[in-house]
Amino acid sequence: MLPIILVFTFSSCEKEDPHLHNEEEVITTLTYTLTPQGGGAAVVLSFQDLDGDGGNAPVITAGNLAANTSYSATLQLLNEVASPAEDITVEVLAEAADHQFFYASTSALNASVSYSDEDGDGNPVGVASTVTTGDASSGNLTITLRHEPDKFAAGVADGVITNAGGETDIEVTFSVTIQ
Repeated sequence: MLPIILVFTFSSCEKEDPHLHNEEEVITTLTYTLTPQGGGAAVVLSFQDLDGDGGNAPVITAGNLAANTSYSATLQLLNEVASPAEDITVEVLAEAADHQFFYASTSALNASVSYSDEDGDGNPVGVASTVTTGDASSGNLTITLRHEPDKFAAGVADGVITNAGGETDIEVTFSVTIQ
């Protein structure tokens, strides 16, 4: 009877592996909604790739922003393969200390993005942000979600991805025109 108890105890310990319950989330859709702070119609940048890498090309919708304008912006991530669609943004916010969005624009794009939200430790998350445009220009805006970045590394709190580390959950580049 003793060997059975040992086998049972050993099997029970193996099932306690903390890495088994933390599956990566599937992200098929990213929507970045920018609402002018002075009022007006929202601009929506979106990415949708329902079949994942390979297969059909993703559908990317770019947008035009007004010059010299500030926008309140929010991000939403979905897994539209699930039925009903799963809002991954909820999971990112629940695990805010382990996630951060980074916003990078090409030098030709006269726009800046600043964080409007933070995790429980006071570090940026980036689900909510403020986009400020300057004079007319065009270029690319890249949005990257990192899982387990080093939020205390140099520049990371300011949105510099260089020292962030971690793993990229999604990265999307939008063509943007400021008029």
